Formats: sequence, structure tokens, C-alpha cells
Amino acid sequence: MKHRLLLPLLLAALLAAPVQAHEGHDEAPAAATGQALPRFAASSELFELVGVLDGRQLTLYLDHAASNAPVQGATLELDFGGAKLKPVPKSEGEGQGEFTLQLEREPQPGLIPVTATVLAGNESDLLAGELDLHAHEPAAPAASARWKYIAAGALALLGLGAGLRLGRQRRAAA
Repeated sequence: MKHRLLLPLLLAALLAAPVQAHEGHDEAPAAATGQALPRFAASSELFELVGVLDGRQLTLYLDHAASNAPVQGATLELDFGGAKLKPVPKSEGEGQGEFTLQLEREPQPGLIPVTATVLAGNESDLLAGELDLHAHEPAAPAASARWKYIAAGALALLGLGAGLRLGRQRRAAA
């Protein structure tokens, strides 16, 4: 008797109308339009430093760890993969806690150690992190994810067909 109830329940589940989203939830999420830039983060009890690499341009963001507020009037010294560098703070009006630096050449793919010495007023700290730089890989097209849904639907239909056939064989044998 259990088998007789299972098949109609499976059919009802497969044939049920799709769930409708509420207002504002029916739009597809925005697709990424480009590659994310490589970045690293280093933090301590006092400061948080995030670095974003765009080719040879390195942009650094320095914040207070407790409040996430930009650190004003700080100076940075950076050891980037063994090279001693001095990032330049952006001007007062543009961005507090933001520094830029132009590298001599683009870094090679791999793991690059980064150490920053922070001096801000009477506070100083040493922050360490790593930049995991990968070779540029072409982004996969968004449509390639659809095959998973198609494969899942095909498997569900194969399972339903096998269940129906098994049910017919059992009825014929009885």
C-alpha cells in the first residue's frame, strides 16, 4: 500500500505549480561584470589594512579596528614581497586612511608576503598578510550554470520513469 501512495505523491510534487516570489524578490541577482581585483588584508587589535592591486597600482585602506573609521594622519612603510616601499597618502580632501603606490612592475602570480609598519600619532603597529595572486583566467559564461538545472530535471524525469515502470511490472506480476 505504501508504494501506491508514493507514486501519486511524487507525481503531485513534480507537477505542482512553481513557487511565486513576493514583490521585490523575483528579480535575478545582478551578474558580475568583471573580474574582482586581487586583494589582501592584515589586521591587529589597533588597525586593519586592506590592499587592492590593479596591475601595478596598489591602493591601501587603513582603518581603526575598533570602529572601522579611517585612520587620519598615519604613515605607512610597506614590505611587499621583499621590496621596501613608501605608500603615499591621498590628499586630505579625497580620502583619509587611503594610500596609493605604483609598483615598478606587475607582480608575478603566487603568494606574496606583505608587512606594513603603521605610525599614527602615538600608536604604532606591525601588520602582516599575504597577497595570493593567480594568473588571469577567463571568466566562465553565466549560462554555463544552467546545465546543472537541466541535468537535475533530466535525472528527476528518469527517476519518475523508472518508478512508473517498476509499478507497472509489480502490477503485472500480481
